[in-house]
Amino acid sequence: MIEVAGLRKSFAAGGQTIAAVDGVDFSIKAGAMATLLGPSGCGKTTTLRCLAGLERPDSGRIAIGGATMVDTGVFVPPQRRNLGMVFQSYAIWPHMSVLENVAYALEGRGVPRAERRKRAMEALALVQLTELAERAAPRLSGGQQQRVAIARALVGQPQALLFDEPLSNLDAKLRIEMRNELKRIQRESGLTAVYVTHDQAEALAISDEIILMRAGHIVERGTPVDVYRRPRHVFTAQFLGSTNLIPGMVAEVNCGRLAITTALGRILGVDPTGALRGGAKVMVSIRPEDLATDGINTIEGRMAFAAFAGAVVEAVVLCGDTKIQCLLDGDADLTPGRSVVLRAKPEACLVLAEE
Repeated sequence: MIEVAGLRKSFAAGGQTIAAVDGVDFSIKAGAMATLLGPSGCGKTTTLRCLAGLERPDSGRIAIGGATMVDTGVFVPPQRRNLGMVFQSYAIWPHMSVLENVAYALEGRGVPRAERRKRAMEALALVQLTELAERAAPRLSGGQQQRVAIARALVGQPQALLFDEPLSNLDAKLRIEMRNELKRIQRESGLTAVYVTHDQAEALAISDEIILMRAGHIVERGTPVDVYRRPRHVFTAQFLGSTNLIPGMVAEVNCGRLAITTALGRILGVDPTGALRGGAKVMVSIRPEDLATDGINTIEGRMAFAAFAGAVVEAVVLCGDTKIQCLLDGDADLTPGRSVVLRAKPEACLVLAEE
């Protein structure tokens, strides 16, 4: 449904030219929810705005639904791209009702009044706001306003939906509720969607595919499970959730397992890339939840910090000069300074090339 090739976009700032997007390539299947994820300034919003036609790329090609939107000598303006976009700001008209806000998106297209109302009510039904159709827009909660903005994006029957950090103005609890709603709406509508966020939990929860960006480039892409459980880069392991990074060197490669020499002892792990060889400087990534009482890798230390968090204890174990984050059983001994033995399976110890 969406194809991007060789996308580049630069901006002038302080007498310099900054490459916001530098040679980005990706494709998104029809009906999929793909998330552009990364830290501030990585180029994800600029990429989205190029898709929408709100920015003109310096070079590259964009095709949507098989039709070329951007290429050498070609630039289709945003109003002709048949896309629905939801911004951080809901941009709700305060003098209109909910129904009028949604139907207004069709007025400039010459759609008859009766048809506008019918399609607006269908869009409101999809976001479960039918009963509030006649309510004045200022009397809506933040979550309800967000649903109105989504309905307005849907009412034009777009080929795809674009979301630019749409939940950033909501409180933590409502963000969780709305991200689940967004996924439901996207699945029920069957539309392809591109979602921009810097929130890792949000990306993991709603995405069919995550495209992780840094400094204008794509670092890694894959399903949420792949990029979280089997990252191929240190940056990915660090950015998505918490992890322990232990420096070391490959001492031996045997049947897919690598023996790594570290300051904490020898650790057996796996290489997601299959490219590492003996003598390579590496980082061993171990998630806190993968350090428990099971596994052949043993790490010994003393309890430095522990916080009871209900079902688990969030702890920091000091191993020499290295601090290791781990999650222990909720009934674990929290005594500072006590000896702690942590274990991890080789499959949970990912060996990544040092960056």
